[in-house]
Amino acid sequence: MSAETDPVKVMKQEVGKAAAQRVQSGTIVGLGTGSTTAYAIQYIGDRIKKGDLKDIKGIPTSFQAEVLAKEHGIPLTSLDAVDHIDVAIDGADEVDPQKNLIKGGGAAHTREKVVDSLADQFIVVVDSGKLVERLGSTFKLPVEVIPMAYAPVMRAIEKLGGKPELRMGVKKAGPVVTDQGNMVIDVTFDSIDNPGELEKTINNIPGVLENGLFVGVANVVLVGEVKDGQPLVREM
Repeated sequence: MSAETDPVKVMKQEVGKAAAQRVQSGTIVGLGTGSTTAYAIQYIGDRIKKGDLKDIKGIPTSFQAEVLAKEHGIPLTSLDAVDHIDVAIDGADEVDPQKNLIKGGGAAHTREKVVDSLADQFIVVVDSGKLVERLGSTFKLPVEVIPMAYAPVMRAIEKLGGKPELRMGVKKAGPVVTDQGNMVIDVTFDSIDNPGELEKTINNIPGVLENGLFVGVANVVLVGEVKDGQPLVREM
């Protein structure tokens, strides 16, 4: 099967395109991280090239998003140069029925949370495999921590009932290092009963920068699925 006809890839492209269609001229756009969001960035670039979108400024949430945006001709700005963000587009690792999220599979959740929370409208792009009844059921909760504090933070998380592990690099010896130069602890919880409480509790542990629970931040969730070999996009 060629890449062009791989239904999962086509579905991710369609979700990205659906999100990119919602961007309007003259807006400031938060550009998220990850494979589905990458297609949204590509299609925003296509719309700019066609003259369909004008006067767009992007704010990237990661080095990956910055490189992609430049590649696709999206002019970039920064949070110290703007006073608002109109719309942000980003993926998620899990989405519950209340549109709460777990993010951070790409270790960019701190910058993503800053940008996505500031946006007037935050559009989440996912495939249907990311939908869960309860957060934490399929994905570990990522916690970004400053390097000197990783051991005490892991002990504090254990006291909360979590099983923490330091995220190790692939094709790199030693731990994953975030764009901010920090480490990521991935935490397994038996169940996350109150995501809003847990988000605050973990963020209050000294040395924690931010965790991957996004509670009450998402406005729109666009879900892609493959039905009878055909890609479909629906709004949750």
